[in-house]
Amino acid sequence: MNLITVENITKSYGDRILFDIGAFGIGEGDKIGIIGVNGTGKSTLLKILVGAEYPDTGNVTTGNHVKIEYLSQNPYFDYDATVLQQVFKGNAPEMEVLREYEHMLEQVKYNLNNNALQEKLIMLNQKMDEMGVWQLESEAKTILTKLGISNFDAKIKTLSGGQRKRIALASALIQTADLLVLDEPTNHIDNETIGWLEEYLNKRKGALLMITHDRYFLDRVTNRIIELDGGELYKYTGNYSRFLEQKSEREERRYASEQKRQNLFRRELAWIKRGAKARTTKQKARIERFEKLDEEKLELSSEKIEISVGSRRLGKKVIELRNIYKSFGKNKCIDDFSYTVLKNDRIGIIGSNGIGKSTLLNIMTGRLDMDNGHIEKGETVKIGCFLQENIEMDGNLKVIEYIKNKAEFITTADGSKISASQMLERFLFSPTMQWTQIGRLSGGEKRRLYLLSVLMGMPNVLFLDEPTNDLDIQTLTILEEYLEGFMGAVIAISHDRYFLDKMAEKIFAFEGNGKIITYVGNYADYQEFRQKYIKNQEQPVHKKRDEKKHKSEKKKDKKLKFTFKEQREYEQIDEQIAQIEEKLETTNEEINQAGSNFEALQELVDLQEKLEKELEEKLERWTYLNELAEAIDESK
Repeated sequence: MNLITVENITKSYGDRILFDIGAFGIGEGDKIGIIGVNGTGKSTLLKILVGAEYPDTGNVTTGNHVKIEYLSQNPYFDYDATVLQQVFKGNAPEMEVLREYEHMLEQVKYNLNNNALQEKLIMLNQKMDEMGVWQLESEAKTILTKLGISNFDAKIKTLSGGQRKRIALASALIQTADLLVLDEPTNHIDNETIGWLEEYLNKRKGALLMITHDRYFLDRVTNRIIELDGGELYKYTGNYSRFLEQKSEREERRYASEQKRQNLFRRELAWIKRGAKARTTKQKARIERFEKLDEEKLELSSEKIEISVGSRRLGKKVIELRNIYKSFGKNKCIDDFSYTVLKNDRIGIIGSNGIGKSTLLNIMTGRLDMDNGHIEKGETVKIGCFLQENIEMDGNLKVIEYIKNKAEFITTADGSKISASQMLERFLFSPTMQWTQIGRLSGGEKRRLYLLSVLMGMPNVLFLDEPTNDLDIQTLTILEEYLEGFMGAVIAISHDRYFLDKMAEKIFAFEGNGKIITYVGNYADYQEFRQKYIKNQEQPVHKKRDEKKHKSEKKKDKKLKFTFKEQREYEQIDEQIAQIEEKLETTNEEINQAGSNFEALQELVDLQEKLEKELEEKLERWTYLNELAEAIDESK
């Protein structure tokens, strides 16, 4: 049975047609992800489905007694309410009783000797018993805690924007609903919390409809994908991986169909040029067919501009951090952190919200002073920053004018020039859109434009602060491809596990209280390492029948320490890895310059293989030594 049925709806803004959608329905067991480029109308479609907006034409029918709970991108907040009062904002009888109870509890707290209030509180207690509401309150507190909110009496006005969004998500999750509709639920929550939310939604009964750009999340939660593309809606059965397969097949069929149409178009064009005269019915039909073929001309999205990225020359010294300290009052963010950024580093920064990730990035870019420590930047470093804050854009400027103000052209790796217009096309701004005023763009389209403006500055060190929050999947894919060819260092804060797995080769993990762990590998590698470490820590100590043997093992554990050789190796291995990476980079450059000197080329290739093997062995040794160091710390 369909919870919602859609019939031929359209939506326009001014002279811009947002979408023209045929028929589709949402069933009881559906878990649907909506995807599409920012500006295609995903959020507008959600609003129409929940009744917050109306289509220009067509019908949306909701089944009798179907309850819908909707989390918008900009939820309403009562700023004078407490966290729990905000969570219990629904209209269900249980929500009303809970709100009344929380309000009365607050009144009694400040009027302990008021017997009338005490009696009302007792009556509400009985009512909550009868309605079985206590479990709902407990669930709300559990969900809030999982989402990183522990002060249930805090006023909404005292919280950050990210905390408020998580409270709105908690409110949506505890409501009893046949259909849960979520617009960007994974924004403003960290990786661990996203993992918990995946499990929660998979276990939750009822239908789900959501917009998210988190590809792992889509893959693990959804069983249907709806794509908005070019104003049309395409339906796919299966998760995100299955969608990619079906989308590829659809694009291939579309391309083949267009190729056939173009061949027919060329034959008809040749006939028209020979001077066809509309004298007979047959000739009239051919002319009409030619005109129809001309009207049907498509822009094939599969034809994209391939650009090998150029950048400014980057010297050996990039950024050196030595013994960095930073605190805000009693909150220690960074405690004695040192690291030397290498020319081709790909670093992902992870950790819970508010732990200090952006603080580190701001210190590295020079936007924030440290309390203590030393930082040095190479003379050739040209930094590009994509920040969380929205930058000011002149809404009257056209898109092409804004980008041309940054650069008219960029130089590719092979020395050729790419125009601002071509770069805009690569970042999904069609020739028509390039002449649109910035003020008419959606929030996501402005973020995409801002990203391109950063890249047009041709930096050789790129800092990205939560780039996945407001960028759609297609733009993220383009960014990931761009970074693969980027000749410079990339340092990114992100909670997007897919992005981190694809981009990062090292992880800076914020552990709390200023501690930052440096791990070689991507996010999945780091998680595997952490799970093994946690498993080892949680392994129960069984009592042995042989008490003597038990004491012997305990004594052995206490003596866990580095040998003299291992201690020296541990102290030197980071520098050794850096030196090998530099040698390997120099060798790769020499191979590219060797040309037809085959004798020199063979020697360089042999050296390259030797260095790669040596690097692999050092990285394996680095992992062992760091795991041993942590075990030694724990045994002290």
